[in-house]
Amino acid sequence: MRRRARRIVPRGHSDRVLTVARTHRPKRRRRLPRGVVIAAVAVGVIAVIAAIAVVGSFATTLFQTLGARPPAVDTRIVAPDESKAAKAAAGADGDAGEVAAAEWLAAQPTAYWLTPELEPVDKVWDRVAHLAAEARDQDASLAVVVYGLPDRDCGNHSAGGLDPDSYREWTARIGDALSHAGDLQKIVVLEPDSIALSSQCGSPEDRAGHLRSAVENIRGTNTWIYLDGGHSAWHPVAEMAGLITATGLIDDVRGVALNVSNYQNTADEFAYAHALSDALGGTHALVDTSRNGAGPAGPEWCNPAGRLVGDPGGTFGDGVVDTNLWIKPPGESDGECNGGPAAGTWWPAAAAELTRETR
Repeated sequence: MRRRARRIVPRGHSDRVLTVARTHRPKRRRRLPRGVVIAAVAVGVIAVIAAIAVVGSFATTLFQTLGARPPAVDTRIVAPDESKAAKAAAGADGDAGEVAAAEWLAAQPTAYWLTPELEPVDKVWDRVAHLAAEARDQDASLAVVVYGLPDRDCGNHSAGGLDPDSYREWTARIGDALSHAGDLQKIVVLEPDSIALSSQCGSPEDRAGHLRSAVENIRGTNTWIYLDGGHSAWHPVAEMAGLITATGLIDDVRGVALNVSNYQNTADEFAYAHALSDALGGTHALVDTSRNGAGPAGPEWCNPAGRLVGDPGGTFGDGVVDTNLWIKPPGESDGECNGGPAAGTWWPAAAAELTRETR
């Protein structure tokens, strides 16, 4: 505490004033408690780590965005170890030709179909994560078909799907799982036949709403979504373009998938893709060539006899068609027609027939 100076006036010298200052004691600095210091240091370290994490996350996202590329010629997609062909090969059931067909098909890069019957809401995230891990191991792209729309297939051979609320949750989990695979190119074929069939059942507006919720849930960095585009022997170009335009989604996706689960010639599908692209303002396309090696069997689309597998994925492409892929897994039935089992069921005899000239 500072003390005030004392004034002294000597005798006989009243006009002189001496000032004598008393000794001043310096202040003592208060030391912060050790715990406070440690806490402050910890907060600082956490702040630095958080800043590094934010910068790192931003850099990773930027790198992935800059590296995003749509499918193209030479794109190779994963050959899933959980495909029905792979399971049939592991079981080794059937005659020698059927087993050989299953083994050969199991090794072919083919899109994996996500359905709520096999991958319900509580399991679909893990399935996508497993496919992503396989894609990394195979240095391949991840390709899935999302197939769980309410009123799926309008009550035909592949009837089923989810109610609207469950569908939103299901596609949200698919989208979240895909977002955790930011290092991969991801190809999503969204609800085959959903738009080409939209005028035949239910409300086209409701169906478009379901598709919109799926697109919003699934889209992300390096994720390329393709809507249903039918095929060249179904709707005329203007009609199909009108159905697609009515969804209001074409500007939010990469393009359309053509010839899914059908048998039309590749050249016809390329021509159809170009005509659709012109009508839709320049959209892109994928073409399914998994079972079109012998072309179509007239108007028969359900398990026609005498068909063959087509050209491998990544063989063709141009400025409109990104590339061709195997989207429908060869060897899986189209439905209970022409001797086939239920839709999506492994059919050894069909697998053997489709691969008779290639395996």
